[in-house]
Amino acid sequence: MEATLGAWDYAILAVVLIISVLIGLYYRFAGKRQSTTTEYLLAGRSMGVTPVAFSLMASFMSAITILGVSMENYQFGTMFVIINLSYVVSTPIAAYLILPVFYRLKTASVYEYLELRFGYATRLAASVSFSLQMILYMGIVVYAPALALEAVTGVNQIFSIVIVGVVCTFYATIGGMKAVLVTDIYQSVLMFVAVFSVIICAWVKAGSLGEIWRTAQENGRIDFTNFSVDPTERHTWFTQILGGCATYLAIYGVNQAQVQRLLAVRNLSSARAALWWCLPILCLLSLSTCFSGLCIYWYYRDCDPVLEGRVNSRDQVMPLFVVDTMGEYTGLAGLFVSGIFCASLSTISSIISSLAAVTLEDYLKPLYKCCSSRGGTLTDRQTLWYSKLLSVFYGLLCIGLAFMAGSIGGLLQAALSIFGIVGGPLLGLFTLGMYVTSANQKGAIGGLLISLVLCFWIGFGQPRPPLVSLPMSTEGCPIDRTYARDAFFSKVEEQQQDEHYFYLYRISYMWYAALGFLVAFFGGWLLSWLCALLRWDDNRRIYQDAECTMIKHDLFVPPLAKRLQRRQMPRLVVTGTSSEIGGIAVVAPPRLDQIEWERQKDVA
Repeated sequence: MEATLGAWDYAILAVVLIISVLIGLYYRFAGKRQSTTTEYLLAGRSMGVTPVAFSLMASFMSAITILGVSMENYQFGTMFVIINLSYVVSTPIAAYLILPVFYRLKTASVYEYLELRFGYATRLAASVSFSLQMILYMGIVVYAPALALEAVTGVNQIFSIVIVGVVCTFYATIGGMKAVLVTDIYQSVLMFVAVFSVIICAWVKAGSLGEIWRTAQENGRIDFTNFSVDPTERHTWFTQILGGCATYLAIYGVNQAQVQRLLAVRNLSSARAALWWCLPILCLLSLSTCFSGLCIYWYYRDCDPVLEGRVNSRDQVMPLFVVDTMGEYTGLAGLFVSGIFCASLSTISSIISSLAAVTLEDYLKPLYKCCSSRGGTLTDRQTLWYSKLLSVFYGLLCIGLAFMAGSIGGLLQAALSIFGIVGGPLLGLFTLGMYVTSANQKGAIGGLLISLVLCFWIGFGQPRPPLVSLPMSTEGCPIDRTYARDAFFSKVEEQQQDEHYFYLYRISYMWYAALGFLVAFFGGWLLSWLCALLRWDDNRRIYQDAECTMIKHDLFVPPLAKRLQRRQMPRLVVTGTSSEIGGIAVVAPPRLDQIEWERQKDVA
């Protein structure tokens, strides 16, 4: 396609990028100037609730949401909307069960918890898995705005990826967490502007929102009634709520980038408030983006641009809609592209920052301490230097992986698949550590590895069945309709052969996180029991003393921690004699085997 952006559009795009960079520069040289690791990676633990709430939403929902969710509803209908219920269900779990455990640690890497709970080997296995997950995700985040620019302006995709990657790497290197959090507010507003510009434009052209809804309903786009329990069904109530809960908790509960943001506020209550305020912002963006897909379908209801041959991918249809409908309004198309483009900047910079933090805390610092003759540690100045150097490295790696993102599939499915394939097993590992006192390191690592292998096999195994799309029309296309129809019906014939594919490859991508969670949790529990039975490993790390009587209750979720703490509290006995000090004798807490015997006796 020929370039369609005008001078004003390019000017707006340039201004948006410059503002983002200036915010980063301001926080680079203002205040304490990032003189400490806490200031650079955790914003000095002094941020307010509002910027953190917006940042939690913008981190993982940026261009992936705007492009992917809109096309999900355009192509497959509205069943995806049900995932918003899983956000409501999962938020209190993350806020009141998972977050308090991490908040007690207050470290730059959440994987330090796994070392305290199981050992360094578990911490290393989890942090490597996280690094792999974020590196793969970064490639898609860079690819998304490059895809939008190519569809709208005709700029070569390779050139776009390089430019996006360089800008994001520069921003991640100079911008500390304060800059990222503050910029996320400004960039989140642009995301909403981009989505609502599509809705309003279609509203004006259709005459009413009711007309858009009626058209979608008549063509099978409106559907909230799929209650099938078949795991090969792409979107059902079960996939969206159960699978959505696992995906949400893998992202907002145990993901380094998100927890790192929540640790940037002053206290635990503020972190919880940020998570709760993130919920309506997240749902509003999700629901509005879903409806924007129906708006775009109304416009292309008689001529699908992919079948027409105007674009190569459905992820390019939304930018094409902007070209077709907003080109007559000066600067509006540029504002939309800016929303797509800069929404990914803070996402990438935060991911790069989290990867740098994990690499420093989980790899370099232990290695430096091991290799140092005196067991020394890195200074804050050395840590900051290594952190920025690692940011450059991960940025360059991100650019290389972005070129592979186009072969993964639709943006939304690719992103959620990656979070499910890696995030689900990690969620199972953390849950095992926080809920099961008998779990040990060998069992936990075994469960994690089995879960990762299974999820990668299911997620990336080939050959895979093609996606079953709802019917697309070419009746109104100003081209030879025969070719377009033949192409469409040939795809339908292929889709009807799903039963010939291996069953696990047909499972919905929304089950990846839930399946990974279950295998890691129950597999780790079973292997821990087996290792303890064969005396291959034990859970001594959870005890404070050599006699294994005092459990480190802070390693467990609050309800279990309180229960363990009550059991271990010393009992005060009033004796009535004067031989004891003050007439009170302190009785030591009973041993663990006594507690278990007394519990069984009470039950009986």
